[in-house]
Amino acid sequence: MLFEQILFFVAGTGAIAGALGVALLRNPFYSVLALVSHLIALAVLFLLLRADFLAAAQVVVYAGAVMVLYVFVVAYVGGSDEPLRPESGGLLTTLGPLFALALFVEISIAVLGSSLGALDTSGPEVGATFGSPGEIGRLLLTKFLLPFEAASFLLLLAAVAAVLLARKRRGLEPDGSGAAGPGPGGVLRGAAGGRTGTPT
Repeated sequence: MLFEQILFFVAGTGAIAGALGVALLRNPFYSVLALVSHLIALAVLFLLLRADFLAAAQVVVYAGAVMVLYVFVVAYVGGSDEPLRPESGGLLTTLGPLFALALFVEISIAVLGSSLGALDTSGPEVGATFGSPGEIGRLLLTKFLLPFEAASFLLLLAAVAAVLLARKRRGLEPDGSGAAGPGPGGVLRGAAGGRTGTPT
């Protein structure tokens, strides 16, 4: 019991530190590594809750496959000399804290509205369906169907945004004169518009 309590505080501290590293580190690659440590700490917390399937999925799917995808996206987009933080007075500066506040209120309502009385218990009994693949599939296709599909669209939008950022930073956008920019994308657009793009 003492070992579980110590492991809980260690994993909780690691999860919080990893989340702060994702938000505060300027290097995108280090942010991805901090996210990996955060996900592994969450997997340990799932193990303490006796949700073995969720812990395995957290490590294999998120800390494994998804993080590899993030690393490739960071390598594809590359670095930029532009500042990461927007200028003061911009739209992002105004709406950013409002979205953060709305997310904090939503998480607070979700946590306070859940059954917090189970925190002092020993968790589900042995043989219970909590955390089993069948129970997770039933919840994803019934109660949490809308958040599950919303997360899918969010990942799709993130992938499209990464490709658009890479095109902008690699100079694949057409210039102001209407001629196609450098690269294979510019050649294809020039051919489609009746012009031949000349890569520089």
